Amino acid sequence: MSKVYFSTWRGEQINNIGKPEEEWEVSAYNLPADYNEHAHSKAFIGWDGVALFNPDVDVVRLATEYAAQYQVYSEACGRCAPGRWGGRILYDLLDKIARGEGAVSDMEHLKEVSKTMQETSKCEIGKTVPTPLLDLMHHFEAEFMACIETQKPSKHYHMEDTNYIAKITAPCMDACPAHVDIPAYIEGVRDLRFDDSLMATRQTMPLAHTCGRVCPHPCETECRRTNLDEPISIMELKRLGADYETDHGFGFFHPYEQKASIGKKVAVIGSGPAGLTGAYYLALDGIDVDVYEELPVLGGEVAVGVPEYRMPIDRYNQDIEAVRDLGVKFITNTRVNADMMRQFESDYDAVLIATGTRISKKVYCDNERPEIEGYWGAIDMLDQVNLFVKYGIGEDTDLTGKTVVCVGGGFTSMDVVRCSIRANAKKVVMLYRRDEKTIIKNTTYEEYHEAVEEGVEFIFHSAAARMNDENDVLKSLLVDRFELVPDPNGGRPNLEKIEGASFELECDYLIPAVSQSADLKLIPEEWEIERTSWATIKTNGKDYMTSRKGVFAAGDCEYGPMTIVNAVGQAKRAASVISRYVVNGEITLLDDEIMEDHLRKLKVYDKKEKVTGWLPGLPREHSDVLTADERKYNNKEVKYGFTQSQAIAEAERCMRCYYIAMVAH
Repeated sequence: MSKVYFSTWRGEQINNIGKPEEEWEVSAYNLPADYNEHAHSKAFIGWDGVALFNPDVDVVRLATEYAAQYQVYSEACGRCAPGRWGGRILYDLLDKIARGEGAVSDMEHLKEVSKTMQETSKCEIGKTVPTPLLDLMHHFEAEFMACIETQKPSKHYHMEDTNYIAKITAPCMDACPAHVDIPAYIEGVRDLRFDDSLMATRQTMPLAHTCGRVCPHPCETECRRTNLDEPISIMELKRLGADYETDHGFGFFHPYEQKASIGKKVAVIGSGPAGLTGAYYLALDGIDVDVYEELPVLGGEVAVGVPEYRMPIDRYNQDIEAVRDLGVKFITNTRVNADMMRQFESDYDAVLIATGTRISKKVYCDNERPEIEGYWGAIDMLDQVNLFVKYGIGEDTDLTGKTVVCVGGGFTSMDVVRCSIRANAKKVVMLYRRDEKTIIKNTTYEEYHEAVEEGVEFIFHSAAARMNDENDVLKSLLVDRFELVPDPNGGRPNLEKIEGASFELECDYLIPAVSQSADLKLIPEEWEIERTSWATIKTNGKDYMTSRKGVFAAGDCEYGPMTIVNAVGQAKRAASVISRYVVNGEITLLDDEIMEDHLRKLKVYDKKEKVTGWLPGLPREHSDVLTADERKYNNKEVKYGFTQSQAIAEAERCMRCYYIAMVAH
């Protein structure tokens, strides 16, 4: 909710012109009324309208500056005449009017060109740029006509007291925590320029092999194609550029040339997705980076937690080698402690903590004791399985004849039960307090149904109530059943225990996979770094610096257990901030990053939008997968990935939904 002077955003009609500010109507949307803590916004203009926060806005120049942003973009695109030439005409005519040289006929021409672009442009950016311009010409026609009739420039045309900050976005880009330029890498696939596709990905996401396989793809949830038929298979298209680079033995396609060393050093603690991402972008900026890893192998939880059948280690290692290729130094078998951290403050210009969350939390049932044989934390279990399968370290995991019960409902628990199947367990059960729909939302449709096909039994609306043991050997679990009871006041249904429905479930192993916590013993107590209520490292969630100057945190140790792409997005932002901090000692965000935050609050995707002008009913492509019988007793990669013809067909479904947003402050 934002206080506005005038707004047409998403059909909103707010007109407070002539009213005292205390009587202004409030917008229903999270419009960026404050650009940052130092500056109030004067106006916001974008694909779905315009909002003014200040009566003194020069609306003619605002329109001109917005058209200028599109002219730059349309020259780079050039895929359709209405978009390319229409954009030039819009800017030329608006600037002509704004500088006091326009004619009445120019207004009519502007409206005509705008409507033609809305109807005939191939992509959304060409269709939507005219929308706020038409709004301004309609509601503030007198200001445009004043420039024409007096042949004088608009009121602030020659003043430099206003900054115009623009950003290209798209619903999928906005939903991606790493803000990957998704339409660009899909376009690379469509054009069979897989190198361009990969470089577009690596602008903000270095782990293309990884996030092309194990990303929960929130981008697909906010794909505009969903409003027409089915979302684009965005994740599967991402891996194609990385596989092309690897399979052809090319060098690494970095997004831009690495800068020369600037003589600054940063220590990164942890080599998981957050640590690797932070190291990658710091190194690209010419900063020397040392990455410290406790495990004997690199990659963090993706290496030892995500199973081989989902994330083949040879592919993940290629992502890691892309980081090493920039000169990043890795130090393994090194558990960083408080004394080392104290020394790091002297030896390095900044420190990025990216240690993840590697302590399995308890189920909190009766008689839950770690000393009971058969009680096995999910992290420890997956470490044992994956260190052997991927690296030949330790012992093989053989669960022949055993019954395994996992308590959870997310990716970690899904990895546990599917690894248990591959370890030849007799029976594998997952207990989950919620329902099937929720577990699919927590993971993916494919992940859940592949587990069912492999023989995992899911017991929904259930929870472990007590561990039953004999001489500290697990024998069974008492399981409570629950049901959803409607709220008489119309709120969310309540989950309530069904009395008399509890039952005993014989098992050999109970594996809690409900969540993980961070081990933060490495932080010196005297630093008094602030923690969250979840016992993770507290930052403001924007620049990722902790309460101690020069010490940053990103990934699970900052936010709590989350997805790989969330960790990547945080670390990319942290690296950007650190790259400036080590030079000038200041914490700043780029305008592009500030705009990312504003747009995410505003929400780019409109699930109620009626999409027209595109051919509906084009089926989503699905890559072939190994059958359950082919995959359940081995660790072969389950998904083959798209063929070239599938990839092109899927890429051609993309509607290239770029938008331009701009703030004047």
